[in-house]
Amino acid sequence: MPINIAFRPVTLEEDLHRLHSWHHQEHVIPFWRQNMPLLQYEQHLQKLLADSHQTLYIGCLDGEPMSYWESYWAKDDIIAGHYETDEGDQGIHLLLGPPEFIGKGYALPLLRAMTAFQFRHPATQKIVTEPDIRNEKMIHIFKKCGFQPEKEIRLPDKRGLLMFCHRETFERRWQDV
Repeated sequence: MPINIAFRPVTLEEDLHRLHSWHHQEHVIPFWRQNMPLLQYEQHLQKLLADSHQTLYIGCLDGEPMSYWESYWAKDDIIAGHYETDEGDQGIHLLLGPPEFIGKGYALPLLRAMTAFQFRHPATQKIVTEPDIRNEKMIHIFKKCGFQPEKEIRLPDKRGLLMFCHRETFERRWQDV
């Protein structure tokens, strides 16, 4: 049965408790480290939502919210200090929330859908990501989607693997899908 993938913007009212819960999941804590008390998380989410360099999304499978996405402009992000950005470069962060969605093969189609969504912006020729160097599963998924490792980088909260996905590579990889 085909899966319907959709993304909608995060709202504080609708998503605060959901995201707070997801950030307390065992598989999320080591890589996101946002398992803070609700009031502190609410303030954190308000700050993220007010940040004009990024847009937050909830990813849904067949209408069920199950993933969180941060789509951002790389030139305005800390990542800009680690490579020479182009004006249209976008970045991506993600997590799968509920444990029942882990290990079911959803990560790649979701990542492919979000990457395609970001490439709909005509100025975007490259999408960047920097998964935690320890997150081998996500690094593998990024590679399968078309992201190539560039270099290991040190960020304030982690050692990350800087990865690039170029539009041409992505479109060539997924042209027949």
